[in-house]
Amino acid sequence: MLQPGKYRKFPGMQYPDRRWPSSEITKAPIWCSVDLRDGNQALVEPMNVGEKLRLFRLLCDLGIREIEVGFPAASNTEKEFVRTLVKTGAVPDDVYIQVLAQCREEQIRETFEAIAGLKKVIFHIYNPTSVLQREVVFGKTKEEVTEIAVRAAELVKKLAEDFDGELILEYSPESFSGTEPEYAVEICNAVLSVWEPGPGRRAIINLPETVELNTPNVYADQIEWVSDRLFRREFVTVSVHTHNDRGTGIASAELALLAGADRVEGTLFGNGERTGNMDLLTLAYNLYAVGIDPGLDLSDIDSLIESYEALVKMPISPRHPYAGRFAFTAFSGGHQDAISKGFQAMARSTDGEWKVPYLLIDPADIGRTYETVVRINSQSGKGGVAYVLKDYYGFNLPKEMHREFADRVQRFAETVGTELTREDIFGVFRSEYLDRKTPLHFLRCSIDDRTDTEEAFTTHAHLWYNYRGTDAELDCYGNGPIDAVKKGLQQELGFDIRIMDYTEHALNSGSEAQAAAYVRMMNNKTGQMTYGVGISSNITRASIRAMFCAVNRLFGQKQ
Repeated sequence: MLQPGKYRKFPGMQYPDRRWPSSEITKAPIWCSVDLRDGNQALVEPMNVGEKLRLFRLLCDLGIREIEVGFPAASNTEKEFVRTLVKTGAVPDDVYIQVLAQCREEQIRETFEAIAGLKKVIFHIYNPTSVLQREVVFGKTKEEVTEIAVRAAELVKKLAEDFDGELILEYSPESFSGTEPEYAVEICNAVLSVWEPGPGRRAIINLPETVELNTPNVYADQIEWVSDRLFRREFVTVSVHTHNDRGTGIASAELALLAGADRVEGTLFGNGERTGNMDLLTLAYNLYAVGIDPGLDLSDIDSLIESYEALVKMPISPRHPYAGRFAFTAFSGGHQDAISKGFQAMARSTDGEWKVPYLLIDPADIGRTYETVVRINSQSGKGGVAYVLKDYYGFNLPKEMHREFADRVQRFAETVGTELTREDIFGVFRSEYLDRKTPLHFLRCSIDDRTDTEEAFTTHAHLWYNYRGTDAELDCYGNGPIDAVKKGLQQELGFDIRIMDYTEHALNSGSEAQAAAYVRMMNNKTGQMTYGVGISSNITRASIRAMFCAVNRLFGQKQ
């Protein structure tokens, strides 16, 4: 039962002199990835050292030059990864390694041990400063909280004298968004007074929206007000670190840039605690969409997604901005028409400006193509029919098969002259593949492995089938069921074929689960290729049915 009375709104600021509403973002911020720390700790299955190293290299390849790699004092794995970076020399000369530690002496000393040998380090210390944290979690006064931060800054400054490399201090008043602005200025300036930023001695003050407590304009007010009052501001990089509790992490970061922030911390695709961190990629693409060079290599989003999903073992939402598989699709017929006309106008245009309705950027710029989906007619693309089969019927067609099947659907749509329902599309799929049983009709099979080691092949398949109306049986031998059946069809029935590709997947779960198999086959005499599809509760039978289907598609019409 909803109880709105339990909650109170965190107060905004009475700040009539704000300047940020009339500001514009004119350049990209300094990008700092926290994927290897904030992102990694939010994974169901955190990355191991090898996986973290691959993600680190991916971040470097993207062009990110400040990367928070971990919390060395938190675990052996975190410390081991930092040492791996040192020992392998994996850090490019222009990349700053950021490490995190609480404002505690033992953690700071252990972290310095971990970073020995690195050339460029951002030493990030933090302690909670919000009203809620002070009163509920720690029971400390402002003065006590400030003393903790100052002591930590003093220790970092002292130990930095013996560090053989460049070291930048970063301080975060954690839960800044719930901290009184006056106190945020007080504690940040206390730390800066210790560090004494100046020429050649940069400092970073990170003002995190650890939890979104209000609308993004309030956060922008806080950033501008505090930023204006920082000690030696000209030597201080103001950084922001926003989360997505209210779903406005990107907006908060963008308004913070309007308010004077120089730097953003975030993660690829917004992975992070609770509802996630600010998505670095979305913010970068947003800048690109208004003509600002983000300074990152973002031209191949699909390759980036593939690598990222393999490492973090989490999928990207199909509705994710820019990256989602539906990000550049149109479900509405009106949208499809407007986009089509936009592309036609672009072909006639000579000014080079992007002017296509409903598409914020050119999908080709990031390695994508535009495909209309769901509303299927004679003009629809291959993505639409593949979407219907996958999302409504569970068939995940191989990519190379999309065009083949879309051509069949298009012919049918041209014949009936109307928009097709998903039932129509599945009907075409069934008639073209699942019910394709002439001239060769698979009936059943028996598979066993031969134990005679002198035989060249180890799998024996006995097939029962019908060929041109006559029932028959066939013994096949090969290196596995698919190879055995292929050789049998070649040698006994005279089909000159080659298997070009094979994939399979489960159609559903439970005791009645079925598997779908897809075989891409070539007629060696003509070079013609096609797909065959088979389904069964047994994957071997599904595979053989797919092979029979492909044979029928290659030779059935001709015969």
